[in-house]
Amino acid sequence: MWLWMVSNIAGALLGAASTAWFKDTRAGVWCYNQFDSIADWATKRYGIDILDKEGIAWKRKYPNVATQIDELREDIDRLAKQIEE
Repeated sequence: MWLWMVSNIAGALLGAASTAWFKDTRAGVWCYNQFDSIADWATKRYGIDILDKEGIAWKRKYPNVATQIDELREDIDRLAKQIEE
């Protein structure tokens, strides 16, 4: 049992390290962009909104933080419009 636990922990650490390295490579950027485009396509075609639901879940769990973030976004938009004018 110990061997199983140690091998799982080592595999998880190796996977996390390789993912962190891979995301900054050209191939990693391409793969992440492909994933995003497929996710967008699936959302438009089939109405799959798994990522959107995850975004909503934390807002229900932390409503005060969500309100503050929304207010900050409004402030940023307002300031950006003032700069443009």
